[in-house]
Amino acid sequence: MEKLKMRSLNKVDDNIKKIGEQFPNCIIERKNRHGKVEYAIDFDMLKQELSSVIVEGREERYQFTWPDKKKSILLANTPIIKTLRPCREQSVNFDDTENLYIEGDNLEVLKLLQETYLGKVKMIYIDPPYNTGNDFVYEDNFTQRIDKYKGNSGQYDEQGNRLVKNMETNGRFHTDWLNMIYPRLKLMKDLLDDDGLIFISIGDEEVDNLRKVCNEIFGESNFRNQIVIRRGTKSIQAQFETWDKLGQALEYILLYSKNSAYRFPRQMKLLEKVKSGSWNNHWRGTDRPTMRYPLLGVTPQKGQWRWGKERSEVAISNYERMLSEVKSTADTITDEQIDAWYAKQNDTSIDLLRISKTGKPEHYIAPTNETVLNSSWVDLLVGSSTEIAKLFDTAVFDTAKLTQVIQRMLCFTSDDAIILDLFSGSATVAHAVMQRNAEDGGKRKFIMVQLPEQTDEKSEAYKAGYKNICEIGKERIRRAGNKIAQENPHAHFDNGFRVLKCDSSNMKAVYYYPADYNADLFDSLIDNIKADRTSEDLLFQVMLDLGVMLSSKIVQTTIAGKNIFNVSDNFLIACFDKDIDEETITAIAKQKPYYFVMRDSSIANDSVATNFEQIFNTYSPETKKKVL
Repeated sequence: MEKLKMRSLNKVDDNIKKIGEQFPNCIIERKNRHGKVEYAIDFDMLKQELSSVIVEGREERYQFTWPDKKKSILLANTPIIKTLRPCREQSVNFDDTENLYIEGDNLEVLKLLQETYLGKVKMIYIDPPYNTGNDFVYEDNFTQRIDKYKGNSGQYDEQGNRLVKNMETNGRFHTDWLNMIYPRLKLMKDLLDDDGLIFISIGDEEVDNLRKVCNEIFGESNFRNQIVIRRGTKSIQAQFETWDKLGQALEYILLYSKNSAYRFPRQMKLLEKVKSGSWNNHWRGTDRPTMRYPLLGVTPQKGQWRWGKERSEVAISNYERMLSEVKSTADTITDEQIDAWYAKQNDTSIDLLRISKTGKPEHYIAPTNETVLNSSWVDLLVGSSTEIAKLFDTAVFDTAKLTQVIQRMLCFTSDDAIILDLFSGSATVAHAVMQRNAEDGGKRKFIMVQLPEQTDEKSEAYKAGYKNICEIGKERIRRAGNKIAQENPHAHFDNGFRVLKCDSSNMKAVYYYPADYNADLFDSLIDNIKADRTSEDLLFQVMLDLGVMLSSKIVQTTIAGKNIFNVSDNFLIACFDKDIDEETITAIAKQKPYYFVMRDSSIANDSVATNFEQIFNTYSPETKKKVL
């Protein structure tokens, strides 16, 4: 049986494989420090292959660089030996939810998610530190031992979090920030689906540098816009501190796509079509609160929709059906094609939301200030403490983004998208996703990632009992989920989440570096799993190793007294108990799993070991068998 590697994806190996596919003559073999043969690149040969285009020596060319940029690239490629451990007691609906809340350094988490979520994320939103001189920057250093780094820097908190306050007096003010953001963006790109988008909130301090970095990582052709958004209700004059510059009334959201062929979804076309009328153009001059309901991500604050909710939803469904059936791309659909489609329908109800040749709906009212497809979102505030304060009855978070902002971003994704936030803070994104799902019946899933950064002892959050930001985020999801469910009693949406915590590997060092240990010690080290780790801990590290979605359905059963995990309806079956006999092996093989995983030392005796392969060859020869 094959042994699992139980570590994050090695990006260098992955890149070597890709180069080897294009230039096989550039691949060489060599022995690493552990005496194992590995593949490497012959750079002289590769240079020869690219000799007509390669830039030699110090030849001038356009580039964006800064001190330690090469180290930040190396940092993105370096694998780590860590895992994500489940925490049931802090989760909500652990067994049924498809949402994840991950505690840990987001760079480490990104490395762990590389295989499982490669190309699966439809939308990423991040709100990184703005680098104002008061923001904390992650200090990434995986080359030193942790205890040595603590002694050198003194910048770890009690939980080992690497946080450094990046003051403007620091000579590496921009450098440190760039070295923080670059490897994270590099890994985020790999997680995006081909139709994926990334939204990045940023202030004036680093917007220019961030755009250059994103152009390099995502490609300048994938830049979609630099959206402006209102910073707050505070007066411009009140924003002056030293009277040496104008007040900052705006912030920015950079929008990039993964693929230059990306086109905004057809739902955006629908929004464009219904952008006529105004809130003051009420039906028969009325203003009924019951006719103000969420539709297309918009809830009127005054006035009303012309139709009731059910009729409007039918109209939208009809229009989307028309778009999907007209044999053309969204960019080339004409009014004549629309008219021709409607003319073929026999059902009179299909005429709801009839679009005239002027491009305006005949029976529909929508706001004039709907700016989903515009780069100016100044009708929205970027953030406010009011929204979250209402949930907690106190100001537990000063810089929370507003759900309205995230709701607008969700208009660009499908209703079953995976949404990732690597700097989740107060978990606004999770709140917005649940709200949107409750309104339109969508099946969007969120993945929140947050370092358990400690709250200030003088803050309202600390006084309310929240000792770190993760505690605030998790509690916000619980409260928001309950509130949304109460306000939408007939809605079916996932208001749960699995809590996972980034930690050291479940495996002892001997598992990874057996050559470093004296063979005489092997009997004492025969159990290569740490004593404080549970079977469920092992299961989630196996899921990471095999690329199984961390939100997958997990069913625990018992066979012949042994605890069995069945993941995703027999895709993975795992048993980490000891003394596994033929009865257990046979019962598992009869279920025909795609993967079966067990401990290397779990076989009850030599007889079971001898018959193991024969049992699987009889009942499930296609099963891939792995051991720890």
